[in-house]
Amino acid sequence: MYQYTEFDRQFVKLRAAQHRDQLERWQKGQLSDEEFRPLRLQNGWYVQRYAPMLRVAVPYGEISSKQLSVLAQIANEFDQPDNELFVKAQAQQDLLPGQSPRLMKGYGHFTTRQNVQFNWIPLDKSADVMDLLATVDMHGIQTSGNCIRNITTDELAGVAVDEVVDPRPYAEILRQWSSLHPEFAFLPRKFKIALTGAHEDRAAIGWHDVGLQLLKNSHGEVGFKVWVGGGMGRTPIIGSLVREFLPWQQIMNYLEAVVRVYNRWGRRDNLYKARIKILVKAEGQRFIDEVECEFNDVVHKDGGPHTISQAEFDRVAACFVEPKASHTASSLRKDNSQEPAFQRWLKQNVVAHKNPALRAVTLSFKRLGLAPGDATAAQLEASAQLVTQYSRGEARVTHAQNLVLPWVEESHLYDLWQEAKALGLATPNVGLLNDMIACPGGDYCALANARAIPVAAAISERYQDLDELDDLGPIDLHISGCINSCGHHHSGHIGILGVDKDGKEWYQVTLGGSDGASISGAAAAGKVVGPSFSAAEVPEVIEAVINKYLELRLPTDHGANGRHEYFIETLRREGHDSFKVAANSARHPEASLAEGAD
Repeated sequence: MYQYTEFDRQFVKLRAAQHRDQLERWQKGQLSDEEFRPLRLQNGWYVQRYAPMLRVAVPYGEISSKQLSVLAQIANEFDQPDNELFVKAQAQQDLLPGQSPRLMKGYGHFTTRQNVQFNWIPLDKSADVMDLLATVDMHGIQTSGNCIRNITTDELAGVAVDEVVDPRPYAEILRQWSSLHPEFAFLPRKFKIALTGAHEDRAAIGWHDVGLQLLKNSHGEVGFKVWVGGGMGRTPIIGSLVREFLPWQQIMNYLEAVVRVYNRWGRRDNLYKARIKILVKAEGQRFIDEVECEFNDVVHKDGGPHTISQAEFDRVAACFVEPKASHTASSLRKDNSQEPAFQRWLKQNVVAHKNPALRAVTLSFKRLGLAPGDATAAQLEASAQLVTQYSRGEARVTHAQNLVLPWVEESHLYDLWQEAKALGLATPNVGLLNDMIACPGGDYCALANARAIPVAAAISERYQDLDELDDLGPIDLHISGCINSCGHHHSGHIGILGVDKDGKEWYQVTLGGSDGASISGAAAAGKVVGPSFSAAEVPEVIEAVINKYLELRLPTDHGANGRHEYFIETLRREGHDSFKVAANSARHPEASLAEGAD
């Protein structure tokens, strides 16, 4: 894990001190709301539906047990709204029949961008929180604004058995290059970079403004395959391949050229057409040609100022070695290791490691009573203790809103399972239907058109039988509360999008999306299966789609002991029509009349 230098630490502490000064001036009326807004946003402080929201950066998802403990402290001490405000917010929730209020306080939320959010911290406490974060090398820089955002990667980076090159040193170098880059502090729109070094794309690189895949050529030289112009939102687009092989030393120079061309020609007159994907789609080869011209100028005329030296790479890479074992955990109790529940957990939540003596374990933050990705203060602190005891002090926040322990000794798996189970974090559902991705939606976000949490809860409640989930196999279900797509609905095998129709909440359902992982195939956007559905209809629509899959799926002879086709395989073989009919059969007649001609 990267270790901050004295410069890094001093920079973060000075940023916290700067924010305190800005906050105090705003409180005294010396800064207007409009003047203070961009200053707080550059540190990750938003104002949402009911209260401020803090987004804490977790670069490329890597987080220490000490950092998790501080996040737990923030949840416990600062994520505490005024009781009157909290009661008012609860009263305004729209719940499905039989559901209890879902709003929470005193918790953190793992996001799809490998960050952590808090939804109730009073703004007058924000400087205290930033000071506390700085004690463990954390901050909110690059979590907001029209800049290069938090850089993400594969949660199994450095441990995956299919890894060609460890992407973490490159991600860290890119983080340092992009933080507060003076030329890119005010881009036309936010800019997201993801990279992977494995054969399987677990970082959804095709869906990013820039996607990078590390690989080796026939001479064993390391380089990048580069995609540009991916993104979700109103216009879902998969990135275009612009370089088959770029030597690793040149990656920052090349990105400099990409972002410089975007900064020059990206649209600033229309918020919805400002992302680089629109520029790439409109200009095509002309965009690529201009990037190459700019890159040549950067390298030859400017002398390649951002060429990565071997010495600098080695300095950073030295931080990313296998951490030493602490030997604080006990040994596997062999007599209990064959328990069916434990074996199910091993199958679903534990994966192989490049070190044969180790495993990577996912703690599931998808359970009844909490929104996907939510972690209470107690669970954050308990997770920190598990990370210390079983994962050598290091964990990873995942794209799927869970937490991975990447350095678990095989002999400690049973004891880890027992402790995780007691905390409610050992549900064996990773990759299955109720391991869904969901944004906070209208319960918290001021941008949302509809609530995501009650819909996620209703679907999860319907699918709790572990045998049924195992039989259904891997299904990616993603839910977004608005077209901004924070829940990545476009890339779900089943996607759900909240929309506003005449001031009421409705939901579009899409089928056939992919984030690029091997089970799903190449990255692709799902297709809408019919008119919008009411919140009460959505669980029935999902059940109808699942039942149609069970009806149509075929056995296959590949896989252990043979298996049935996965949901996405059946959908692609059959096409959407049968599933569309099934989905629309679940509509309530009164809902159809209420919605009218859609």
